[in-house]
Amino acid sequence: MKEKFQILIDKLRQTPGLFGNKKAAKGASITYQVVWNLALLFIILAVIGGAFAGGLGAGYFASLVKDEPIRSYASMKKDIYDYAETSEVYFADNVYLGKLRTDLEREEVKLEDVSDHLINAVVATEDEYFYEHDGVVPKAIMRALFQEVTNSSVQSGGSTLTQQLIKNQILTNEVSFERKAKEILLALRLEKFFDKKEILEAYLNVSTFGRNASGRNIAGVEAAAKGIFGVSAKELTLPQAAFIAGLPQSPFGYTPFTREGTVKENLEPGFSRMQTVLKRMYDDGKINQKQYEEALAHDLTKDFADPSASPLEKYPYLTFEIEERAVNIMTKILAKNDGYEEQDLKEDDALREEYRTLADRTIRQNGYQIHTTINKDIYDKMQQVKDNYPYYGPDKPETVKDPETGENKQIMEPVEVGAILIENKTGKIISFVGGRDHKREQLNHATNAVRQNGSTMKPLLVYAPAMELGKSAPGTILPDVPLYLAPGLNRPWPNNYTRTYSGLVSAREALKYSYNVPAVKLYKDIVGQRPAAYLEKMGFTSMIGPDYTNLSTAIGSLEYGVTVEENTNAFSTFANDGKFVDAYMIEKITDKNGQVIYQYEVKPVDVFSPQTAYLTIDMMRDVINSGTATSVRNRLKFSSDWAGKTGTGVDFHDAWFVATNPNVTFGIWSGYDTPKSLKAPGALSYSLRNNYLWADLMNAAYDVAPDLVDPSTSFKMPGGIVRRSFCAISGLLPSDACSKAGLVETDLFNAKFVPTKVDDSLGNGKLVRIGDKKYMALDSTPEEFTEPGLVLNPEYIEKLFGIKANPGDLIPNKERWKSILTTGDKLEDNGRAPAALNIKASGETVTWGAHPEKDVIGYRIYSGGKKVGTVKAGSSLSFKAGNGAIHVTAVDIAGKESKPSNVVEIGKKPEEEKPKEEKPKEEKPKEEKPKEEKPADPPAEEKPDPEKPVEPGDGGGEGEGSTN
Repeated sequence: MKEKFQILIDKLRQTPGLFGNKKAAKGASITYQVVWNLALLFIILAVIGGAFAGGLGAGYFASLVKDEPIRSYASMKKDIYDYAETSEVYFADNVYLGKLRTDLEREEVKLEDVSDHLINAVVATEDEYFYEHDGVVPKAIMRALFQEVTNSSVQSGGSTLTQQLIKNQILTNEVSFERKAKEILLALRLEKFFDKKEILEAYLNVSTFGRNASGRNIAGVEAAAKGIFGVSAKELTLPQAAFIAGLPQSPFGYTPFTREGTVKENLEPGFSRMQTVLKRMYDDGKINQKQYEEALAHDLTKDFADPSASPLEKYPYLTFEIEERAVNIMTKILAKNDGYEEQDLKEDDALREEYRTLADRTIRQNGYQIHTTINKDIYDKMQQVKDNYPYYGPDKPETVKDPETGENKQIMEPVEVGAILIENKTGKIISFVGGRDHKREQLNHATNAVRQNGSTMKPLLVYAPAMELGKSAPGTILPDVPLYLAPGLNRPWPNNYTRTYSGLVSAREALKYSYNVPAVKLYKDIVGQRPAAYLEKMGFTSMIGPDYTNLSTAIGSLEYGVTVEENTNAFSTFANDGKFVDAYMIEKITDKNGQVIYQYEVKPVDVFSPQTAYLTIDMMRDVINSGTATSVRNRLKFSSDWAGKTGTGVDFHDAWFVATNPNVTFGIWSGYDTPKSLKAPGALSYSLRNNYLWADLMNAAYDVAPDLVDPSTSFKMPGGIVRRSFCAISGLLPSDACSKAGLVETDLFNAKFVPTKVDDSLGNGKLVRIGDKKYMALDSTPEEFTEPGLVLNPEYIEKLFGIKANPGDLIPNKERWKSILTTGDKLEDNGRAPAALNIKASGETVTWGAHPEKDVIGYRIYSGGKKVGTVKAGSSLSFKAGNGAIHVTAVDIAGKESKPSNVVEIGKKPEEEKPKEEKPKEEKPKEEKPKEEKPADPPAEEKPDPEKPVEPGDGGGEGEGSTN
């Protein structure tokens, strides 16, 4: 450069007149030296400054990316292709249900399945030099940097498609020089590893495109094409492709749909952006003039897709339930992958919440296929039955707080329902009913609502555990009498549903008619052995400390309650020979490559012996065949070997029925969300309404899958069960006295626990009967008023049952127990002879009124001074005496007889016989003359047949036996 400058000076010197003299030449030479030195100085400074600036810039760039790891091909591939893809859900047998609910709906697509129009539109709009650059365009970066520094309005972005992909998949949307520097570095590296088609395909699957016609957020061109225009990405026309290509710049500004799934009133922003895309395609030579003009003129509104129902809208209860269960499964999987056990999650709330959050995102965005156990046809049929059932009962008022005003207001609450059908051997949940209207109440009443399970608890917590422990059998005799079993309560507890008692009953009968007192009494006898532990084994999860000791747990009064799923699942234990198989809904989960990441495994838990399970089943058969659930038998279309139990919550708040057959178990609950009585005026009781719905839902399942819900086989009795006779008083082996009394019964027993002792509770005695009441005879009680009987020893009862009860309450009001007495069956003697009666005659019949004294046990009838008959108290108080002078006396329990009543004459005398004064002389012969009439006396004394016709009309003992 110096040489060239010198030549220029020399030429200037030679120019005539310019530097014509030496002085001028010398000055020019000095000037040259100064200029050159200055130029040289500036050049040096520029080089040094440039080098410094470059070094400084390079150093600054290096400092910005120093923490960014050097990523391998495998690492970058995983990150780039790790975009969220909406997971899909399936019914049983691979029947498609729909996409899982997510904030962003996406569907992956290969580049070859994307319209060329769309590819050209995206490249022309977002990155016109895409196929030429190596990941970044310096000019664009400088322009964007200048705009950032000068705060000028942005004319065009500085990011290539490659950079945008890096930002979306590896980095964040943070605005900083550090993030931009990393983006540039990674974009250059990405271009080294991947070809342009791979990068473009990833970009098309990653980008967001606003909302679809149903108002759901969408990402990826396939979801955009289907969601906005109802076609695949391959089928997009030019104007459709241009519209979609313009969306990523402002997805929710340009989208044509609202959040509610309606078309926006102002579509101009989106259409204006589409026109810009078409112009760039035209300028880039991707379309010709004709295509450009036709696309501009096309009415795109006619192409918009119609809203489509999501699984959430069509199957809200099912969709939410699947999501919840899938997240729970994934939470355990992710935690286990990091070295945590399930117990760690239970003990650490923060840890569990961390993994639940991660699992929720993972399950929704990884394109999983979630396969469930739900039979679509049965599920659909059950929803139809539920929607059309007419007998739920009335809506009832409830006061709630208005969330907007904070003021109380009254609403009407409907009766809700929850039901679930489980396959016994596998635990598969075949179908369920979550509620009547998910829009009104989002609670799933089949799986999440916790309620008192009433008497359905009895076989689970009382009878089966007692039999397993050898403390009971179907023929075990239990007291159904007023008992004071609640500590501190000065009245009998518990009460039976009917508020009546039945005396001594078998466990089978107590369960059949759902008597509360025998169940609580039996539970009290075993509660020290913690029978509630059996409930834990059968999947009850909501129990707390008091539930293990409170006697009220025996009749379903838990502190919190139990779900329909848990209660029903527990009953399936009996059908599985005493093994509990946990119910489940998620069969398996596979990733988008088809790899199974979760598969459910059946893991039976031993709870009861097969003998206990079968004996409980056999007892529960009676509930349906002749007990509290007989109403379902005539309602069903089919006849399986069913065994089940009804239940009623406290104050009639809950109605239950759970039943099992060899294949399936089906349970139902109905009640109000805010607990209130289900009682209502009308033809059907609340229990019938509940039982009928159970039957209708089972009929619906039968219509779809008869082989599943109506097995041809019955429950099979295992070995180790025998049939034995026992005495209905004690449950022990029958004695002669028990046999004589006709109180021998037979039932099934676990061979390990058959009775070995002989009943000795009865002794011989005599009784007096007054109507349907009976009393022990005294030694002085006249034989004519007694009959043979057997006396129950109350000390034996106290020893057998550990209770003190009114002995008279123990004897059931049944015909075959008529001859059994207790020491409490006494008629107190008032210590005096009864007062005389007043009698009347009508024809040949004498009548009188009941004696007012309570210890009178009968009456003697005399004719002419001779006893001609007896009538027991409580019978029809009349006697056909025949002709003669008749009087009647009353006899009490001690044998004391009243004075004669007034005398009535029966029979007409001939008019010829006038001399009345001679009658005294003939009195003696007349008294003896009737001796010839003696043959007529026995029929008169045998005539106490009034006893039998009179008993039903006596009306005594109201309440005893009315529960039967």
